[in-house]
Amino acid sequence: MDETKIDRATMGRLAKAVAFVCGNDHPAVAALSAAAESGLERDIKQARTVFLRLKPGDRRAALSMLDD
Repeated sequence: MDETKIDRATMGRLAKAVAFVCGNDHPAVAALSAAAESGLERDIKQARTVFLRLKPGDRRAALSMLDD
């Protein structure tokens, strides 16, 4: 994943995509949702870290769901 900044609305959509791919109880869903709500730099950093820990296939699946 590159260093592209993701806005809060997109981060919320990404949380929904990860929930679909990995399940609602996955830590990445909680981290992305928290970052989308608060917009705080520490929450965004945590969400990015947890998202990058996903399996590459899960990451690609979630990101492909964002493509409109």
